[in-house]
Amino acid sequence: MTDRLSRTTGRRGSRRVGALLVLAVVLFAWLAPWLAPGDPYGQSLLKALGAPDAAAPFGYDHLGRSMIQRLAAALQLSLLIAGVAVVAAACLGVALGVLAAARGGWVDRALVLVSDSLLALPGLLLVLILSALIPPRPLAFGAGLTLVLWIEFFRLTRATCRSLLASPGVQASRLLGFGRLYLFRRHLWPEIAQLLLTTAAFGAATGVMTIAALGFVSVGMQAPTPELGLMMVELMPYWREAPLTLLQPVIAIFLTLLGLNLMAGGRQA
Repeated sequence: MTDRLSRTTGRRGSRRVGALLVLAVVLFAWLAPWLAPGDPYGQSLLKALGAPDAAAPFGYDHLGRSMIQRLAAALQLSLLIAGVAVVAAACLGVALGVLAAARGGWVDRALVLVSDSLLALPGLLLVLILSALIPPRPLAFGAGLTLVLWIEFFRLTRATCRSLLASPGVQASRLLGFGRLYLFRRHLWPEIAQLLLTTAAFGAATGVMTIAALGFVSVGMQAPTPELGLMMVELMPYWREAPLTLLQPVIAIFLTLLGLNLMAGGRQA
């Protein structure tokens, strides 16, 4: 009993630490441009790899652009794309998961076939295919991540709701004439909400990591767009002259992923 209580307390502590880290990253992304006003695209070659000053507290990159502005803009981009993709994937996955569990039969088999087919394809490949078909890169990445992430929401919702829909409580509510919305709100949602929050945290981490990975291999966002993976590639040749400048996007990605994964792990209690 004591060991279980200590594990639960530890998970809650991890969740709080993760939430604080994510909150800190979000606040930095949206408040830094106000605290140190500037243009993330503005260049000044005379300040290339320059030390921090009042205008740029984090210093300058190889083209004399403010690193604090670049980091804030890059985090905004990654968090927005990942957040929108997770919300869209959750709505799609939950709706289809409930539909498959409730209808069964050929509807269930068809949706499982579609999800398994998409799951067999590498996630990065789906994102790359859509980036070639949809001109705006942020929209393409958001759509690609949605296609990758909805599967986990679907499988989780379907598996959970299949047993819940056969429970005596749901059967009693049906006999009393309650509608589908009531059944979902009263019986299904309380059981799957906590699991979906865990999946959402992992999904957001996957989205941020995918965007950075595509930028790192130069098939993601294109210069001069501020993006964490692309920033690492651009600064790599100057790691001897300015190692701390190169470490800044690395630390930003690390803290973001650490916070999201701690939040997800803490919710498994």
